[in-house]
Amino acid sequence: MGNLLFIVLGLALLIFGGNWLLKAAVALSLRLSIPKIVIGMTVVSFATSAPELIVSVQAALDGFPDLALGNVVGSNIANLGLVLAITVIMGSIDVRKSFYTTDWPVMMIASLLFCGFIYFDGVLQRYEGMILVAFLFIFLVYLLRFQKTAVVDEMPEDDVLLPLYKIVLFLGVGGTALWGGSELLINGAVGMASTFGVSDRVIGITVVSVGTSIPELAASVIAVLKKEKAISLGNLIGSNIFNLLAVLGITSIITPITVMDHGLLSSDIFWMLGISFLILPLVFFPKGLRLGWRDGLVLLAFYAIFVYMTLK
Repeated sequence: MGNLLFIVLGLALLIFGGNWLLKAAVALSLRLSIPKIVIGMTVVSFATSAPELIVSVQAALDGFPDLALGNVVGSNIANLGLVLAITVIMGSIDVRKSFYTTDWPVMMIASLLFCGFIYFDGVLQRYEGMILVAFLFIFLVYLLRFQKTAVVDEMPEDDVLLPLYKIVLFLGVGGTALWGGSELLINGAVGMASTFGVSDRVIGITVVSVGTSIPELAASVIAVLKKEKAISLGNLIGSNIFNLLAVLGITSIITPITVMDHGLLSSDIFWMLGISFLILPLVFFPKGLRLGWRDGLVLLAFYAIFVYMTLK
């Protein structure tokens, strides 16, 4: 019971902390007159991936590498198999051309790069982390120079110019909440794993990964309920790219990540590659460049099978 309470409290702190950090980041960018395109692709991306980053770094430093890896691999599967599925079941999404010219190919390259690094020796080394972060930097430079029209300000009404003391307060409180939430979540997850006799990897790839994907899920559902059609597949794919290149890249630079549970290498990374690849045919069939409720059901079915196979 105590472990479950730690997990719930940890997730709550991560969600609130990420939200406060995001508000502060956008307000600071506006105050410094940084262009919206730069805010969207750097500050906001980093702030919304902060829960995954904090949890993964903390887990790796605490000696639970499978939680760090499971969190990111599971989050990427959950973003497409759960978050995207629920979003398109609630309302169809028109997919932009940038999906198959930029977003999807970069996500697949990042996924294959990560899998190649970790599959053969079971370790994500410092220099490999540096390569991942360098690839992210190249991708961001490309987006800023050639893909400016692909970046849409999703919720302009949220762009509030806050007084400086509030920005500092939100940054401090948000950062502290993320750190405290990650500590509680990891303690609860590790405790739950030992209580039920399952590995850190299983808890990381199910409970922790879904928990750190909650901000994306909440934002997507709210956008659909508001009839905010600007929500696009590119946002979730962007989140997956950032998780692989920034979260795992930065984590492995701080401390190399070693796989302890080889289920991650024999099963999980292939599920991640499979569900990432599946998005391509779903986007083109049966209706070109559109994801509808049938596609959502297919993705949800794959996610349910993945969770069942992981837990059994």
